Amino acid sequence: MDSTSTLQSADKKNGLLSSMRVDLAVDLGTVNTLIYQKGKGVVLNEPSIVALNPAGDVISVGHEAHLMHEKTHKNITTVRPLQGGVIADFEISEKMMREMINKVMKNRWLSSVRRMFITVPNGITAVERMAVRDSAENAGAKDVYLIEETVAGAVGLGLDVKEPYGNMIVDIGGGTTEIAVISLGGIVFAQSIRIGGVQMNNELVNYFRRKYNLLIGERTAEKIKHKIGSAIPLEQELTMAIKGRNLVSGVPKTIEVTSMDVREAISEPINSCLDAITKSLENTPPELSADILDRGIMLTGGGALLRGMDQLIKSSINLPVHIADNPLTTAVEGTGKIMENYEDYSSILL
Repeated sequence: MDSTSTLQSADKKNGLLSSMRVDLAVDLGTVNTLIYQKGKGVVLNEPSIVALNPAGDVISVGHEAHLMHEKTHKNITTVRPLQGGVIADFEISEKMMREMINKVMKNRWLSSVRRMFITVPNGITAVERMAVRDSAENAGAKDVYLIEETVAGAVGLGLDVKEPYGNMIVDIGGGTTEIAVISLGGIVFAQSIRIGGVQMNNELVNYFRRKYNLLIGERTAEKIKHKIGSAIPLEQELTMAIKGRNLVSGVPKTIEVTSMDVREAISEPINSCLDAITKSLENTPPELSADILDRGIMLTGGGALLRGMDQLIKSSINLPVHIADNPLTTAVEGTGKIMENYEDYSSILL
């Protein structure tokens, strides 16, 4: 074979190998994990939970495991491997990521992950950062890139983060609330507090235990928050019948609760979010503060969907507040955009 034929054969082989490798953007959250595939958009959005047998083998992940949560017997355990936005169980996180990647890549034996871009909290430590990177590599990624969640959210909102203008992003997630002021492609001031939807659920569980002697589970608390939860008083308060176990008699019981109950229960974590936003504004340079006054605060994450959350923030700090069109997917869509335009955004990656 002559040299020309050899080069053509090599080029063909490299092209085939390149087509077999995919790039993924991952929003690795405490409650949900989202995956964006280059050229396809968001291809997976499932709970960050794993069901295991006594030997530690994976039975199911995502939606299937969530259906088992709090309903298991002694031979099945459900685990959330991420707590507060970071990896709490390295081994199970790796298994979860591998299974979710397998869901996305139906023909895993025909393809592999070339690059993986993963969102991380603003306040992540070097050790936590290494845990995320190692989990992704062990799950099959060849190259791993990390990006702060608020920066990814800003890109997902369509903001030009490299311009000399101040943008304030508030991402209220499941495990953390991320707040950042971004300008010139970097974070001027950032704050991450370990408060989010999970703590609100826990507060609801504790509230109904104290006030009604009723024990409810995490899934019921989540349902209550979604159906009748609010951050501000409503014109017409909502009601809902909930079921749990009476702590006095020990038998199942149904009671009716109102949106006022929910508001009272979650007031503490919501006030903590407001305090963190105020602190971030106090630490923002005056010229960037002027930009935020003009542009307003951009609100993303699942917490943005709580009724009246934007109005509460607006009334508390007297600034415009805008909710993302798709607050649950803003971060992963921004990460996907960064992945697809890597050369333009390489400077803002960790």
